[in-house]
Amino acid sequence: MFSFVLRTPQSRRTLYFGSIMHIWSDLHFALMFPLLPLIESDMGLSFTQVGILRATYSGASAVLQIPAGFIAENMGEFWLLLGGNVWVSVGLVGMALAPMFVMLVLLSFVGGLGGGFQHPLASSMVSRAYDDGGRSTAVGTVNFAGDLGKMLAPPIVAGAIAVNMGWRQLLWVVGLASLVFMAMSALTRRAVDIGRPVRVESEDGASGSGNARLSGFATLSGIGALDSMARVGALTFLPFVLISKDVSQSQAISMLLFVFIGGAAGKFVVGWLGDKFSTVSLIWATKGLTAVLIVAALYVPMSAMIPLLVLLGVGLNGTSSILYATVAEYVPAFRRARFYGFFYTTNEIGTVAAPIGYGVLADAYSLSATMLIMGAATALILPVSLLLLTHRFSR
Repeated sequence: MFSFVLRTPQSRRTLYFGSIMHIWSDLHFALMFPLLPLIESDMGLSFTQVGILRATYSGASAVLQIPAGFIAENMGEFWLLLGGNVWVSVGLVGMALAPMFVMLVLLSFVGGLGGGFQHPLASSMVSRAYDDGGRSTAVGTVNFAGDLGKMLAPPIVAGAIAVNMGWRQLLWVVGLASLVFMAMSALTRRAVDIGRPVRVESEDGASGSGNARLSGFATLSGIGALDSMARVGALTFLPFVLISKDVSQSQAISMLLFVFIGGAAGKFVVGWLGDKFSTVSLIWATKGLTAVLIVAALYVPMSAMIPLLVLLGVGLNGTSSILYATVAEYVPAFRRARFYGFFYTTNEIGTVAAPIGYGVLADAYSLSATMLIMGAATALILPVSLLLLTHRFSR
């Protein structure tokens, strides 16, 4: 499994750097999921306001993804990846100082803007480093690394609760710790040789006509947006589903760890399987599982919730690895940073729409009805993914 990932010293350093930056980036954004119940009770928020806060923070990361892709084509990714994490770290400190909900939303948007650098740039540089073999496994690995950051979020928040640290103090601590780490990482610039992509004219026709490739890319981007809706919608409201089963806030927050464990495993394993099976078959396997388990979470007793949450994590996050790797099949290497920027930006449509839309539904009807609708919406990804069969793949 690792024979392709650990390929050459240069590709290995590229993979390590992208992965470490991804751990920090996803920790920054995953913190919001377990913190939402604490912020909700502290500020007296409705489900709609919870959704707005989540959507604003994560949705802001879409704004600079396309510009970041264009800039990276000229200057490389190293400083942009570091700078993005520094930006979000400062934003966390700012959010901790917000005196009211409106200011918290505003500061979460400003801070979230820095998140636009991580995903397109890390995916671009790692996919280039492994163009000669094992690309899906490598992209799946850097994708998996982000879930290590997500897995840290629930125990960090649960630990903060245990020592009577509020959500504001926790954001201070994480923000300052991240700034220190980014300053230390800047010293590795010479060791991490991430060159700019080289334009190769012959690549323009490598996988069929330009129109066919763009059509395939557009279809893949639409599927990515639907996938983001399922992932962010479920993660936003799962803690409240658990709380409705008469567990404490602390227990509900801690149990998110099992979703992130399953998500990490799903990202890595599906990335590896992407070098062996078709994109469509893996989408059906992961999103079919997700649709069923989102609904099942309402009815399964607490004694069976841990295995359900692990499997749900596999379904929620596993799809992303194969989608990210497949993007590289439609675009040439020297244009990959900008197209990954476009892809992740369209994904954020789902990230923004899901928390707000499902929050409004939960306030208007019920949390249970919302989860049923969420499961049905996730199942729609299956027929949509069949459109990919009409496009030519390079493998």
